Amino acid sequence: QVQLVESGGGWAQAGGSLRLSCAASGRAFSSYAMGWFRQAPGKEREFVAFINWSGRSTYYSDSVKGRFTISRDNAKNTVYLQMNSLKPEDTAVYYCAAGAVATTSSEYGFWGQGTQVTVSS
Repeated sequence: QVQLVESGGGWAQAGGSLRLSCAASGRAFSSYAMGWFRQAPGKEREFVAFINWSGRSTYYSDSVKGRFTISRDNAKNTVYLQMNSLKPEDTAVYYCAAGAVATTSSEYGFWGQGTQVTVSS
């Protein structure tokens, strides 16, 4: 079992930055790939980024590539999402998840409660 708690969401102006954190409890954290997903009002949840168990492999959606960076610290049981050059279309609830290396939400078995990110133009 892995329990996940996101933090770091909030409000930013377009072009600004935010850093999300996801703290995990449970001894198996380092054995899971970690993903970030987001869901905007009226839209389906979409993949943002994943990182493998070691942190050596990452993958991003086209919409955030070059602007967002996913990283993890297994000693701290935490995964991060550094978001730069934010756009209003990045506004969403952001979720972290633990599971397999995948872009589909069904491959992730554990989810956080989400943190709101709002970007104003």
